[in-house]
Parts: sequence; structure tokens; C-alpha cells
Amino acid sequence: MAKEPRNSPRSVLARNVRRLRLERGYSQEELAAEAKTRQALVSKVEVSDANPTLDSLARLARALGVDLAELFDASRK
Repeated sequence: MAKEPRNSPRSVLARNVRRLRLERGYSQEELAAEAKTRQALVSKVEVSDANPTLDSLARLARALGVDLAELFDASRK
């Protein structure tokens, strides 16, 4: 798959999920368990290689303790 542009929704999502996960001290496995999803999905999201469902995104956001919109906040570094 071609590399996503830095400000594409997938790239922003990837950066934010990884940043939030690390800020909370979660491994990918721990976040996946908390979000009731697979570690492979967390990994693919973090490298911009997933097209997750809205339900999956909502579970990730809930597990990270943020609103869904924060996952797509391009102003966060």
C-alpha cells in the first residue's frame, strides 16, 4: 500500500491512536483487550493500513477515554 499523506484522515488517526495509547501506558494488546478488538487491528490502525468500522473506532476512543472526534484531530502532534 502506498504511504498515506501526513494529513490524510488515516495518518492523523494513526498518529493519534499511537500517541494516546502510549500516553496511557498501554501496549497494543492491552488497548485491543480494553476495546474488545484484535491487536492486529490496533497495529494496522497505527500504521495507516486499516479502514476500521465506525464501531471499532468508537470502541478504541472509549478505551482511550476520548471522544471519537479526538482521534481525527489533526492539530494534535
